[in-house]
Amino acid sequence: MTSNRPATAAAGNRWSATPHWYLWEGGFLLTGRGEGIVPPHTHHAIQLVVALEGGFAIRGAHGDWRRAQGAIVRPDALHSYDPSGTLNAMLFVDPESTEGLGLVAPLRDDITLVPEARLADCAAELRRFLEQPFESLRIPDLVRKCVHAFCTGAPPSRRLDPRVTRVLAAIRASDDLRMSVDTAAAMAFLSPSRFAHLWKQQVGLPFRRYLLWRKLTRAMLMIGRGRTTAAAAHEADFADAAHLTHTFHRMVGIAPSVLMSGEFFEIASPFEG
Repeated sequence: MTSNRPATAAAGNRWSATPHWYLWEGGFLLTGRGEGIVPPHTHHAIQLVVALEGGFAIRGAHGDWRRAQGAIVRPDALHSYDPSGTLNAMLFVDPESTEGLGLVAPLRDDITLVPEARLADCAAELRRFLEQPFESLRIPDLVRKCVHAFCTGAPPSRRLDPRVTRVLAAIRASDDLRMSVDTAAAMAFLSPSRFAHLWKQQVGLPFRRYLLWRKLTRAMLMIGRGRTTAAAAHEADFADAAHLTHTFHRMVGIAPSVLMSGEFFEIASPFEG
């Protein structure tokens, strides 16, 4: 079903109940009842959305709003999201993880609506977690269960080039996110131009923009640990708080202040990488 307008048209984005963020570097699980429209934005993570009551509305760069019970958004795809005042769960998954490769491989569109029946077990486990957290699956197990519900078919045989994997591992292990293209190219034993081409081909976006995304996910962790926007910007190697705020708007569609309104739980990555 499509419509020219989303179910709600409130300006901005806010929460009618405290959202819960389960953060790891490179992704997160968010549960909450949001109101208002998240405006057009792009981010490198794969976005999975599951309705836990009612439904939500979503649209891509072109076309109408579509009502859904479940949806998957391809990395770097422009999209808008309207939670419609209902309880939803959202997962951000690193596209370079094994699970991320499995999610992306069968996608043909920027936004794919997922049948409610395929997500029934995942939605039930999420609701159980919210209602009885001590009697449900552990968070990493819950995240993996939901990701697998979105996957179709066997995992892809394609793997990232070992030279790209080597640089990705170094970025994830480092406290310094100011790695230059020249440094990354030397690590991969390639010229800067050859490396830039390989990286874009394998990862899907330029090296510098990927680093910016990693900085943003690190800043989210810092905010979750109670840092101010200014302190999070400094620790994640942004120029200043204004730079972090601008990047938040562009890549997530919300301001850091919206992120700060929730309760935070930092967990180890549910994925092998």
